Amino acid sequence: MRRLVCVPLAAALLAGNAAPADRRAGKPHGPVYAADVAPMDQTVRTRLMPQVETLLEQLLREKRGMRLGGVAVFESGDKFLPGKIAAAMAYRITALDPNDPRLAQRLRDFADIADLTLADPNDSWGIYYYVSALHDLNERGLLDRALRPATLARLKQQLDWRRFVRPDLTLIDLPNNYYGVAFSIARLRHLMGWEEASGAGQLLARTLDHYRRYSGEYGFADETEGKGRFDRYSVLLIGEIAHRLIETGMTPSAEVRGWLRKSVDLLLPRFNLTGEGFEYGRSIGAYGETAFVEVLTAAALLKVLTPQEERMAYAFSSRISARYMDFWVDPKTGSVDLWGQGRRTDAYRGIHRIFGENLSLARQHIYTNAIWNRLGYAGQAPDRGYVKWLETLPRSTVTWFARGEHDRALVTVRDRGRLIGLPIINGAEGQHMHNPYFPVPFSPGMLSGSADATYPYLVPRITLADGAVLMPLAFFKDVRVTRRGAVTEVRWRQEALDLMGENDARRDPRASIETRYTLAPGQITRSDRLRLAPGMRAAKIDLEFASFSGAPSAKAGKVAFGTGAVRSFATRGYDGCTVEKAEKPEYRAPIGAFASVVRCTRSAPIAQSGAIALTWDLSYNQ
Repeated sequence: MRRLVCVPLAAALLAGNAAPADRRAGKPHGPVYAADVAPMDQTVRTRLMPQVETLLEQLLREKRGMRLGGVAVFESGDKFLPGKIAAAMAYRITALDPNDPRLAQRLRDFADIADLTLADPNDSWGIYYYVSALHDLNERGLLDRALRPATLARLKQQLDWRRFVRPDLTLIDLPNNYYGVAFSIARLRHLMGWEEASGAGQLLARTLDHYRRYSGEYGFADETEGKGRFDRYSVLLIGEIAHRLIETGMTPSAEVRGWLRKSVDLLLPRFNLTGEGFEYGRSIGAYGETAFVEVLTAAALLKVLTPQEERMAYAFSSRISARYMDFWVDPKTGSVDLWGQGRRTDAYRGIHRIFGENLSLARQHIYTNAIWNRLGYAGQAPDRGYVKWLETLPRSTVTWFARGEHDRALVTVRDRGRLIGLPIINGAEGQHMHNPYFPVPFSPGMLSGSADATYPYLVPRITLADGAVLMPLAFFKDVRVTRRGAVTEVRWRQEALDLMGENDARRDPRASIETRYTLAPGQITRSDRLRLAPGMRAAKIDLEFASFSGAPSAKAGKVAFGTGAVRSFATRGYDGCTVEKAEKPEYRAPIGAFASVVRCTRSAPIAQSGAIALTWDLSYNQ
């Protein structure tokens, strides 16, 4: 066994091991709502709506000069912003009683801001947000009072799904989930009398056809055309489709309800006391939490949940909304914060979109809260039996996404309330090299990837003698999951690895690998048997572990941590490992900065001579 070497840290470095210094330092989970949490409606009405109103009042004062978080919001390049603003401004109106004396002024405000943003870019989702807001106003007989005639005429032309859908109904440089966006726009336009119903019907057919084609027998939408990207959006998409059908007065079919139930089954084992959401994939953090609420409210409204599940879903939704205000909204700035306090999100949701992210996240809480109110939960305290109910959730589950040429699955383990998810998927175009898509365990507040980051998080990275870099990330075969009491074992093989450096995953047969995970109470072990093709040589193999745990030290051949959920990390098959403070920008998770990073390397020239055994062991507090 090769000896693990730990580089000692200076005393000053160890003293502040949960960098950076901020109000969440050392508390990656955020608040724990163990016994009680405010009703969702109370949080939305008394905390979220005033926060949004403050931002809109700033917009009304400063108009095109508005700045938020150092960003000039109308120079940010957010191509959805006019629609998000319209949606928020409409909520200011529809929240009022028809006889409220503030109504006339808020209608004038809407008209002024509509004129202000009329010439700004507003694409796809932005078009949907805008036309949905106008539909809500039209349903209340307020549309003509909220827009000046010339502005309304321009918007009828601009808010059109044909701006991103070709005449042959193919999308213009967009992924297939945008068929659902196009359908929603077309259907809302029809309901307002702006076009015939045929376009919406054809787009809905396209939406459902894509879902059938790339979800197969397991019922989850592949974000790609069959390459295996099953992430947050694969679970959320059917919730969005169901909501858009409900919003436009249509009845979701039994097929749609069946797909929705599959998403519910994946989400239920992820319920928790902190309101945390998806643990893997892109655009998680705050959006990984609202995804739960959107799916669960659709399921509750369509009676896809049992009565007990409905009560528990409401209890969890109330925690998600409370967490949004307690964790994601910074009380100092009055803005949602996905970018500061050591947090990192993907480039798609960069800080240039700060104003729009405030409005779109708020919208998700507002409209889902309205559904819970419709179901009779307004002001109702969440079920106090929620905490005990969590203890009844299954210890281990397997969700299959695809099986055949390549297997795709999600293994979920609950260990005394701690959730661990092991996604076995392919990030595909633009994402396969990013570690939130790696086939490694993720656990809220304990194990996390970094958005858009490519360091080899818990996965060996093989550099061949010619400089080519391979990683075992995409081409899984023969996935097998077995359970023995409290232990879950997961195995698979890859006949070829993924060649790094290209936008899409590319099969490279110069190496193959067999992988086994053992997930036991308080312990995770990954064992790899790597084989190089005849004649191949590797210059080095490296691996990294970025952790929220701090105060690291060498102890009995492993790195032990004095603070945080992870207690220790050890490897075999590497020459040695170093550990130091995680200071570089890539060592940040959606919820905050990592404290430590362990780097392990095997650097001697490596030739084919049977299997190369590589192992890591991780122990954690249960």
